[in-house]
Amino acid sequence: MAATKERLDGKTAIVTGGANGIGAAIVRHYEALGANVVIADLPSAAASAEPLVNSLSNPSKALFVPVNITIWREISALFQRTKAHFGQIDYVVANAGIMETRGFFDFETDAGGNLMEDEGVYRVIDVNLNGTMNTLRLAMFHMMSNPVDQDGFRGSIVLTSSTSGFFGGTAVVSYVASKHGVVGLLRSSQAAANKYGVRVNSVAPFVTPTFITEGYSTLYKERGLPMNKAEDVASAIIATSVDVQNRGRCFLVYGGKTKEIEEPRAAAVASYMGEDVRLVMDEAKEFFDELGGYPLPRPRF
Repeated sequence: MAATKERLDGKTAIVTGGANGIGAAIVRHYEALGANVVIADLPSAAASAEPLVNSLSNPSKALFVPVNITIWREISALFQRTKAHFGQIDYVVANAGIMETRGFFDFETDAGGNLMEDEGVYRVIDVNLNGTMNTLRLAMFHMMSNPVDQDGFRGSIVLTSSTSGFFGGTAVVSYVASKHGVVGLLRSSQAAANKYGVRVNSVAPFVTPTFITEGYSTLYKERGLPMNKAEDVASAIIATSVDVQNRGRCFLVYGGKTKEIEEPRAAAVASYMGEDVRLVMDEAKEFFDELGGYPLPRPRF
């Protein structure tokens, strides 16, 4: 995937988790192309966000908004403040994410020998999945009222998943589960995306030096295994967000290279599930499309 050179003057992007690592690289790329950029990150990230803003060629085109994306009133205020400051929201990158700091199956017991609850498990799901759902839903809501651009769209959203959204061999249970969930968001959002004229895509980075990988990245690199730079992932995200041909796609980024994986996956369904299963799935999709979507059950409580 070639890096985009399209100018984005007058456009505005929100980047969650934008103060450090991949997020900061995304911010720099957008601003270099002329876009206004909102750095959405925790209040504790101010020490990184403020120097980042000052390092940009035009600091007045960037704004740091402290926010916890898992708290609805805070992330809702983020979008409202962005519109008040810059006007229309054109791009949103749901990039914020964390990983557990202790193993899912590392059992800690109380004095009675009973397994203790691990709140860190919920925190990973809350940030990586629930926070991304909040971001996606608000982005779609605010973009649906944008005027249609020359290409027929009202905005573009990129969800940051991971190779862990497709594989689970690392056994990092909560992180893997959350990133599989992000891929599910990508796939299940396409009907609404088409309805509202908003492009929703994803990028799935392989190993990239960030705070999440600092425990092994040096040894990994010494082994000669392919490793991204944060700028590689940022470049792929910007290109994915800008290219109007991208709708429902997911780009794997590995060792600085990119490969679209959703279309080959869909094409290969018959090869690993069987042609009979593919036909049933296609017929079921057609059925639900004719109904206007999956009929939701009535509340039971």
